[in-house]
Amino acid sequence: MMLTKSDPASVDRCVSALNDGKVIIIPTDTVYGFSGIVDEVHNTAEIIKKIKGRAETKPFIQLIGTPEEIFNYTSDEIPESLLKLWPGPLTVIVHNKYDSGNTAYRCPHDPWLIEILKKVKHPVYSTSANRSGSPIIEKIDILEKEFSNEVDLIIDDGDRVGLLASTIVTIENGTVKVLRQGSVVIS
Repeated sequence: MMLTKSDPASVDRCVSALNDGKVIIIPTDTVYGFSGIVDEVHNTAEIIKKIKGRAETKPFIQLIGTPEEIFNYTSDEIPESLLKLWPGPLTVIVHNKYDSGNTAYRCPHDPWLIEILKKVKHPVYSTSANRSGSPIIEKIDILEKEFSNEVDLIIDDGDRVGLLASTIVTIENGTVKVLRQGSVVIS
């Protein structure tokens, strides 16, 4: 199924699909992304990996609705200079609060998407909507042709030509290290 982002039902349809453990394609403030709920009930990460053809060990970014929400998941001290860049196209990798792993979080700068994230009440996986190793798909008609049989919902916000993915940073011993330079410049 495909809906336009401007459709009044688009937010509720996304929330319902995500809460039901479905994988959808939605526009973010950067590129189109595969998305699925992060919870203990559904295994949406595995579904997304299968669609993308992605390695089992490579984790996905998790979208959160507010900058402060990151502290539900980490005890790391995050420099104020980074927090001021949220909401926005910045992904921050932190140590998990409850296990020894790391997770990448992003608080997007799109009111429509933030509304979805607040209603879902869980982080949402996000990764570019393309096959692993292939270029990011910028055209909505190509996304629909390529993935309409593999996802439950696609939200059309027009073509996303020339947009960069998020900048990804990690924090180790108080030092910020850029792992991928995207649309936010970190010096």
